[in-house]
Amino acid sequence: MQLLFHNTSPQPDWERKTWASLDGEWGFCFDDADEGIRLGYPDTGHKLGGHITVPYAYQCAKSRVGDTAIHPVVWYKRSFKAEKWMREGRTFICFGAVDYACDIWINGIHIGGHKGGYIGFKFEITSFVKDGDTEVTLRVVDMPDPAQSRGKQYWKETPSRCWYVASTGIWQTVWLESVSGIAMEYAHFTPDIDNASVGIELLLEEFAHGLALEMEISYQGRVVLSQKTTLSEQLSTLSVALPDADYIDEIHYWSPENPNLYDVALTLTKDGVQQDAVNTYFGMRKIAVEDGKLTLNNRPLYLKMILDQGYWKDGDLTPPTPESFYDDINAVKRMGFNGIRKHQKIEDRRFYYWADKLGVLVWGELPSAYRYGLPEIENLTSGMLSFVRRDYNHPSIIAWVPLNESWGVRKMRDSKRQQNFGKALYALLKSVDPTRLVSTNDGWENVQTDIISIHDYSSDLRGSGLDFLNIADYKNHYPMGRRLFSSGTNPQDIPDAALMVTEYGGAALCKDTGNGAWGYAEGAADASELAKTYEKQTKAIMKAAHIQGFCYTQLTDVHQEVNGLLDSGHNFKVDPGEIARINGRR
Repeated sequence: MQLLFHNTSPQPDWERKTWASLDGEWGFCFDDADEGIRLGYPDTGHKLGGHITVPYAYQCAKSRVGDTAIHPVVWYKRSFKAEKWMREGRTFICFGAVDYACDIWINGIHIGGHKGGYIGFKFEITSFVKDGDTEVTLRVVDMPDPAQSRGKQYWKETPSRCWYVASTGIWQTVWLESVSGIAMEYAHFTPDIDNASVGIELLLEEFAHGLALEMEISYQGRVVLSQKTTLSEQLSTLSVALPDADYIDEIHYWSPENPNLYDVALTLTKDGVQQDAVNTYFGMRKIAVEDGKLTLNNRPLYLKMILDQGYWKDGDLTPPTPESFYDDINAVKRMGFNGIRKHQKIEDRRFYYWADKLGVLVWGELPSAYRYGLPEIENLTSGMLSFVRRDYNHPSIIAWVPLNESWGVRKMRDSKRQQNFGKALYALLKSVDPTRLVSTNDGWENVQTDIISIHDYSSDLRGSGLDFLNIADYKNHYPMGRRLFSSGTNPQDIPDAALMVTEYGGAALCKDTGNGAWGYAEGAADASELAKTYEKQTKAIMKAAHIQGFCYTQLTDVHQEVNGLLDSGHNFKVDPGEIARINGRR
């Protein structure tokens, strides 16, 4: 499939016409003594002394800093000149993601702060955008605190096991955008394929009398619905019916084979004057579990996923270019996978855009924290809600994963308190998004869940329960020496859950291991042997009729973990056609 990269927007799933990138060279410095505020770093004209390339974290080579030591406080500064559109409307400065907590000054005046390293935020700066330079200063605090939502960022200076160096500060794109008046915060589209309709929830920045929403829905350039609705409150809900394609074919469903998308143009007006205009889209798809079987659009689905941690050589969490997301997803499809488990990372929204466009199923996983207590509970709960709010519309996302392998809930096996937290996250997700599946604690020690997940890195998959046919047989099952269900959790209470092997494999090439580099499985002598190892394990899972899918570890090498089907430069180690052959029909 050839796609032109005509859409360069930092948020192509919620696109405004007027925007400008602030990526590139910024002033930068460390502040280990935390005295920057006292010394006047936010003041207009104060020079920070060093430089960094945004949006790369200082720890990686592409930032041009490349210092992997822990520096809990860092500063950024740059100026920009206002364009005409910035002076004519309301201007916002937008950050894709800044890890972890930050404060922002414009022309030396503090305008606000944000906490949370994986979800974006914005501030209005209209009153500061005038003739001449506008100066932006950012102070970032990223403590080596295990209670933060960290994912694979280790809280010590030397990476260990499957945890890597931290990524502090700006690591996603920064841009300016403009609206004419009152802004739309989001519009969530909930597809209902059974009734050929879509529900819409629209949240406005504020409410004022005289507001109306003009909406045009089109498919492949053909308008299928156009309507105008008068709004009476800040949060509005409505439902629209979608006409069938014709009297034979149904509405255009979204699937990996046919990633059909409906484009939406939203225009907010007040007394006939435009306030905001956004281009977005949605997909008509339904994911469900029926009697333990996965279905997509009411038809059987077998998931063939690969685990993707979203790391790049010399850039860590940040890709070389936005097109790198396209390249990775295309590589996944070339190997015959239909899904990606994005592991321990909330990705740049452009990744989910390409997943929607190219057609690959995605599990959205919350980066873990590691010290159980109220701070962790607050951080994870807030992060999960922000994730759902931002990425609700992506048809590619079919499941949420709030916890992984009991990380941060190490006593999940027997602690009622920690089990209740897992159940609470499940209930929370179902309350805000009942359209997707939830794998509550992926890997083992399952509590209430839609996916009974098994992680098994043994070479013969002896812990994966390949010979079990009844869910009751899993009661005392111990993959990787961990109990499959938490104590007090009865498998019979979740009869509709689907069983999946959601991590396995991890084979490495022998030549890549040693000197701290490793893989989970025995090393393969060459690419041919690596493919054979993949085939042996994957075919064993696929033969088990009661297992609804798998997730192989992993897509690429990451730092010391060299068990990818691609290397750290995202080049194939094995023939993608050979992996695709193995991944052929179940």
